[in-house]
Amino acid sequence: MRIQVTVVYSPVARDVREVVLNLAPNSTVLDALQASGLLTLFPAIDQPATILGVWGRRASLDQTLRENDRVEIYRPLTVDPKVARRERFAKQGARTAGLFVKKRAGAKAGY
Repeated sequence: MRIQVTVVYSPVARDVREVVLNLAPNSTVLDALQASGLLTLFPAIDQPATILGVWGRRASLDQTLRENDRVEIYRPLTVDPKVARRERFAKQGARTAGLFVKKRAGAKAGY
């Protein structure tokens, strides 16, 4: 009996690499990474700072996988999300973003 696991990595925006594997029961996240071949294609993954997850939840290398698990390899953020939001807001201007957008006449506040 084998379990099916998917390993996903996105080296850059809009480029997603997805590898479907059939592994032995009680395989770990490390086993899936090694079997996927992504470590050899992308050496940047093999660093202590790399964060891994299973279905969006942080996972360790020794976590046991189950049938249909999705192992995700996260790359570090290049821009702080708060800073990016401030820059977008400054570029759009106060009249075209969020609660400050021009409303129809007679509309309630916040709608």
